[in-house]
Amino acid sequence: MVKTRKQFGQHWLKSEKALEKIVATAQLHATDRVLEIGPGTGVLTRQMLPQAHSVVAVEVDRDLCALLAKKLGKAQNFLLLQGDFLTLDVNELLVPPFESPNKVVANIPYNITGPIIEKLLGTIAQPAAQSYEAIVLLVQKEVALRICARANNHNFGALSVRVQYLAEAEFVFDVPAKAFQPPPKVDSAVIRLTPRPIAQPAKDPKHMARILKMGFATRRKMLRNNLKSLIPPDDLNPILEELGLKANDRAENLNVEDWVRLSDRLLADNATN
Repeated sequence: MVKTRKQFGQHWLKSEKALEKIVATAQLHATDRVLEIGPGTGVLTRQMLPQAHSVVAVEVDRDLCALLAKKLGKAQNFLLLQGDFLTLDVNELLVPPFESPNKVVANIPYNITGPIIEKLLGTIAQPAAQSYEAIVLLVQKEVALRICARANNHNFGALSVRVQYLAEAEFVFDVPAKAFQPPPKVDSAVIRLTPRPIAQPAKDPKHMARILKMGFATRRKMLRNNLKSLIPPDDLNPILEELGLKANDRAENLNVEDWVRLSDRLLADNATN
């Protein structure tokens, strides 16, 4: 077993069952061009290569790159890029016959899950230019629950809204700590994100991102208190009622569509004042 490096948050997934389920979740076809972030020792890569048209893997660890090149370098449909995914422009580095990936399948470093998802999906204010057909990620279970949670659930938060504004989010299955070597201190889970056109885009996405941040700033407070620097509570209450919401609602009680409607309504209210 290759020695892990704590600085890169490395934990090797050793469960064949989990690996097979990850690949099955991606629903790979012979025409799919896969992007893998952090291939590690290549156990997931090896399973995907026979099923996909191509796999482009981005690995930051130089020693692992040498290992991957030795183990998988002869595969004609495998391209290895050495570097930090967060700073690389993958599409600029592709050479024929490799084309822009249409799916992402990866066991990503847990300490940079947020930035990776943001690079893949973009933000409310600026969605990513490239839209993938599917993004299958192995992440920390706590984060998976937050990403996929629905309104009125204690896991539902600003991250849930930011992701679900841009994609369908599905919690697929648990992966226990014992499935890794060495075992992490937390359990993991696989999620599937399906980017899609924004069903109900906010009129001013930057404004929505701002009130979302304010609304979840203090989870225990009611929305009218978290937004009082933007609008007095007495002025917000009738707006909430108009939108079919309650005066004592907290941020977690509003679903993605509610946040869009609230953002648009407050924007209109500001324009008339």
